[in-house]
Amino acid sequence: MGTNVYPHPEPQFVNFPSRRSVIHSTKGIVSCTQPLASAAGIEVLRKGGNAADAAVAVAAAINVMEPGSTGIGGDMFCLFYDAKTKKVSAMNGSGRSGKDVTLDKIRGALKIKDGETGQIPMSSVHAVTVPGAAAGWVDCVERFGSKKVTLEDVLAPAIELADKGYPISELSATFWANSEKSIKQASPNFAEILKKDASAQDGCRAPKAGEIMRNPTIANTFKLLAKHGKKGFYEGEVAEQLVKVVSDLGGFLTLDDLKHHAEAGSEPVDPISLKYTGQGVGSNTDGGVELWEHPPNGQGIVALMALGIIQELEKQGKIPTWSYKDHNSTAYLHAVIEALRIAFADAHWFVTDPNVVKVPSAELISSSYLAERAKQFDPKSVISAPVHGSPAHLQSDTVYFCCSDSEGNAISFINSNYGGFGTCIVPKGCGFTLQNRGANFSLAADHPNVLAPRKRPYHTIIPGLVTYAKDSSLHSVFGVMGGFMQPQGHVQVLLNQEVFKLNPQDALDSPRICIGAGMPGDDGKMTDATVYIEEGIDAKVVEELKALGHNVQKLSGYGRGMFGRGQIIRQHFDDGVMVWSGGSDLRGDGAAVPQ
Repeated sequence: MGTNVYPHPEPQFVNFPSRRSVIHSTKGIVSCTQPLASAAGIEVLRKGGNAADAAVAVAAAINVMEPGSTGIGGDMFCLFYDAKTKKVSAMNGSGRSGKDVTLDKIRGALKIKDGETGQIPMSSVHAVTVPGAAAGWVDCVERFGSKKVTLEDVLAPAIELADKGYPISELSATFWANSEKSIKQASPNFAEILKKDASAQDGCRAPKAGEIMRNPTIANTFKLLAKHGKKGFYEGEVAEQLVKVVSDLGGFLTLDDLKHHAEAGSEPVDPISLKYTGQGVGSNTDGGVELWEHPPNGQGIVALMALGIIQELEKQGKIPTWSYKDHNSTAYLHAVIEALRIAFADAHWFVTDPNVVKVPSAELISSSYLAERAKQFDPKSVISAPVHGSPAHLQSDTVYFCCSDSEGNAISFINSNYGGFGTCIVPKGCGFTLQNRGANFSLAADHPNVLAPRKRPYHTIIPGLVTYAKDSSLHSVFGVMGGFMQPQGHVQVLLNQEVFKLNPQDALDSPRICIGAGMPGDDGKMTDATVYIEEGIDAKVVEELKALGHNVQKLSGYGRGMFGRGQIIRQHFDDGVMVWSGGSDLRGDGAAVPQ
C-alpha cells in the first residue's frame, strides 16, 4: 500500500542532516551494524533462504564480529511478517532463571540484609540466565524459514568468519577495549575472546580496528549447533562447560535447566499493537499505521503506551498537530519525554514473565487507560515523579537488525548479551560470553518482577514492525538498540517517518533524546531522570527544556552511543513493482545492503 515518496516541505530541514543515502532494492535488504554480517545474510538469501533464514545468519555473524553487543550466550526476540497471509508473528527466545534459583538463595549469596532491597550486579554470576538465543535461532529457521536452506547453510558464513578471521570494525574495537579488563577478571577462559599477542603481559589483549581476529572456539560451537540442532548447545560439551563455569563461580544453573529450555523451545506469542492516527497520520496513510511490538516480558509495551499517550494528548487539546517546523522543538520533545516517563513508570512495575505473573497488556494500551494517564501531562512543567497506574481499575533492553526478501517477507530481529559482553564469563572451549539479563530481576518480594525459579526477567530488547492499519500491508521493520533507549528510539523514529515525513535514513540520523538515569525504583515512583540531548538539537531548545524543569545533558562524539543504533527496512510499490528502502544508523559501523 505504501507510496514511493517521503515528502517534507523543506528537504533536509533538520539541523543534523543525514550523511548516508537510502538503499533501495527490488529483491531484499539486510540492515545491521556490521557490513560483513549483512553480507552473510545476503549470501543466505542468494542460496534460496528467506528473510528469517538470513536473520539467523546475521545473528551468528554479528556474534563473531561484535561480541561486545550480542551472542549465542544471550537471548533473542523476533517479529516476522508473512507476505502471503499478512500476519505478524512473534517469538520469545529469552531464557529463564534456574529451577534452584530462589529469592532467598540469591539474597543470601549476595549478602543482602533484611530490609534492604538490593540488586543483582551486572558482573555477578547470579545475573546469568539460561541463554535463549541458540534455541531461538533453530526455531526461527524451522518456523519461519524457506525450507530451501539448512541450518548448516545458515551458519556457514559465521563459521567461516570465525575460523579464517575477519578485520575488526571501529566501534567493535572500542567496545572490546573498554571491556578488556572486565573480561580478564570474569573467568579463567578469557583468552578465547581476545587477540593473541605475545607482547601482552598475559598473552592476549583486545583487538584493534583493522586487525584480523579469529575465534575457532565459537566456530566449533556453531558447528555443533548446525550439526545437532538444539542438542548441540543445550546438551553435550557446550552445556557441560557452561554449567561448570557458572558452578565454579558460585552460580546455580544446571544441565537440567538447559535441557528444559531446549525441550520447551522458543515460545510463540501473540504480538501486541496500537493503531496510530494522530498528528494527521490517519489522513496521510488512509487509516493510519499500526505499530507492532513483542509482548512482555519485553519492554515494547513502553513504545505503544508512549505513542498512545501522545495520541490522547492531541485529542485532549494539550498538544497541537505538529508540522515539520515542530521537529525536535521544545514543545515536541517535552511531550515525547513526558509520555515516555509515564510509560516507563508503568512498565517498570508491570512488565515481567506473563507465564508466572499476569501482565495486563491489553489494559495498559487501551485508549481509556492511556487517556487517563495522559491527564498527568503539563505542557508548562515537568511531572515531578510519575507513579505507575492501575489499569485493572479501568476495566479494560543489544544488536538489532532486519531483513527482507523478494517474496515480500520481512523480519525484525534482536539479539543481546544485555550489558556489553554480558557477565564477561566464558565457558571453556566455547568462545562466547554469558549474558547478565538476570540483573533485571527485582529482589523485592512484593514486586511483580521479583526473582523466582524458572522465570523470565524484564527484558529491554525489542523488535519493532509497522503495518498500514487499513489493509495490514507492511510499512516497515525497524528497531533501535540500546537498553532502555529502545522504546524511546521506536517512538522517535516512527514519528520522524510518519509525522515529519523523513525517509528511513533521515529518520535514523536525526538527533534523538534519551531518558537515561533515574529509572523508576521498586516503589514504582519515577524519579527525576536525566534527559540526554544529542548534538544537532538547537541550544535554545536545551535551555527551554531546562526552564520546564528537565535535567538536561547534551552529548556529542562517542557519547552519542547513548542514543542507540537503529535499522529500518521500509516497503513501497512503484509502477506495480515492490521496492525495499533501507537505512542503517550512522551511530554504528553497519550498512543496509541490497540483494
